[in-house]
Amino acid sequence: MKIDQNLSSSMTDNSQYTNPDWLGAQWMPFTGNREFKQNPRMIVAAEGCYFRDQHGRQIFDGLSGLWCCGLGHGRKEIGDAIQRQYNRLDYSPQFQFGHPRAFELANRLVEITPSSLQHAFFSNSGSESVDTALKIARAYWRCKGQAHRTRFIGREKGFHGVNFGGTAVGGMTFNRKAFGQSVESDHIAHTLLPQNSFVRGLPQQGAELAEDLARKIAFHDPQTIAAVIVEPIAGSCGVLPPPQGYLQRVAEICRQNDILLILDEVITGFGRLGSYTAAAAFGIEPDILTCAKQITNGVAPLAATLVSDDIYQAFMQADNPHYLIEFPHGYTYSGHPVVCAASLAVLDLLEQEQVLERVRKLAPVFENAVHQLKGAKHITDIRNYGLAAGFSLEPYTAGGQPEPVRRPYEVSMKMWEKGFYARYGGDALAFAPPFIATEKQIDDYVSALGETLQSVE
Repeated sequence: MKIDQNLSSSMTDNSQYTNPDWLGAQWMPFTGNREFKQNPRMIVAAEGCYFRDQHGRQIFDGLSGLWCCGLGHGRKEIGDAIQRQYNRLDYSPQFQFGHPRAFELANRLVEITPSSLQHAFFSNSGSESVDTALKIARAYWRCKGQAHRTRFIGREKGFHGVNFGGTAVGGMTFNRKAFGQSVESDHIAHTLLPQNSFVRGLPQQGAELAEDLARKIAFHDPQTIAAVIVEPIAGSCGVLPPPQGYLQRVAEICRQNDILLILDEVITGFGRLGSYTAAAAFGIEPDILTCAKQITNGVAPLAATLVSDDIYQAFMQADNPHYLIEFPHGYTYSGHPVVCAASLAVLDLLEQEQVLERVRKLAPVFENAVHQLKGAKHITDIRNYGLAAGFSLEPYTAGGQPEPVRRPYEVSMKMWEKGFYARYGGDALAFAPPFIATEKQIDDYVSALGETLQSVE
């Protein structure tokens, strides 16, 4: 890995990395701040499949950043596209005015996503794309004269970002309990079943769990429900691939009850499954689809909420003067020209380098590698699909009280010491390497994880 000689002094002066005052200025997101500031782990550079830390060590990127850098770090093609756009148009408002890049990107997204989706609304993050989707769903039913449809149904263990709406429809207890209820929501059962432990790919058992959605709909009355939102593959809780036929049945139940289906593809979009979308991989036509992360390869904030023509036209056909705003929603940086240029460059690379085909070819190799850890110390389950895998670990027990997060944390820290970034969350580890990773890099990660599991109590 090349060493960048042009890093600023603040990035190369390691002494300040242990300075409590300097570290204390930032309240870090989704981080145990007290622990980190006692043991800072600084990433100061990146290239290809590797980060470089403050000590100059190479760290293999085992989660593609945060599911967003599948093409690897430091891609010159993306940087060049950003520079060209910045030199031409650095920023322009999208409120009442437009610029070509946003329309170009919207058309590209419509081309590569399911045919049911014809219009794209831009925001800046997966969280914003989800809250945009929820607002669109509620406002759509008002346009249709059904303002009573306000409830959403999510799924246990689901993650839909951190804004108020996404937190409410999400099903991860830890992420919800500090903030209380906001959007009216309910949740169907998750699909993590003991009988599916160590199954390769999509489990054969569990499609019947989709019937829990039919039960919830009947309980609440379909006329009160605005939309159902699910991740095709839940990622933040440790990678949960759907049972065979499960998503198709969820979609069918939504159609039967005239309820909008939102697919949250913030993690699965643009290559992770060997397709542009999980909707395409599973043959589903959603009403709304959210995407972010890989849309720019992580180099700049961008997200999109794609909707059907029926939804869009419901707003456009409002009986109001044509100059009035149909949907009072948006962000200062929605469809930012520089960020759109980055995304267009990413889509070009995915096509030019045949990345989707590469992922499909690498996926069986990846599957074989991760399942070599079956029987390893502390491993209670392994799940995988595409280039994503989750490992559940048995909880650490002290004084009779289980500590499910402690062991994944300890494994992650030891992996960092070995030169591997291993993402932990709850009782699980997630492994989602860059699309450009080699078989050897995947094998090295798995071997290091096996050795690490053996070394922890």
